[in-house]
Amino acid sequence: MQNLLTEIAVHLSHSHQHMARVLDAKRQVTVRMSQMVVAIPDMHPEFNGLDGLLDSSADVTKSIIAYVVGLADMHDALADSLKQIVKAANIPDEE
Repeated sequence: MQNLLTEIAVHLSHSHQHMARVLDAKRQVTVRMSQMVVAIPDMHPEFNGLDGLLDSSADVTKSIIAYVVGLADMHDALADSLKQIVKAANIPDEE
């Protein structure tokens, strides 16, 4: 039983590493988009008027929100996985 739990934990670890890589890619995109926003000139930016400026701002905000939601989802997945392993191994909760 212990070997099975160890094998499951290893597979979950690999899965979480892949999730972390995806989140890191999202983070890099978000950081780059934020850097582009900082590079926008303060005077007379050309964004096809107010609508273009609002659309660009909304895209950056959506990217940041997607990254934070991804972090929360990964946190939940880690907690659920560890909870199941602890339950299967009959390790008492310390909380």
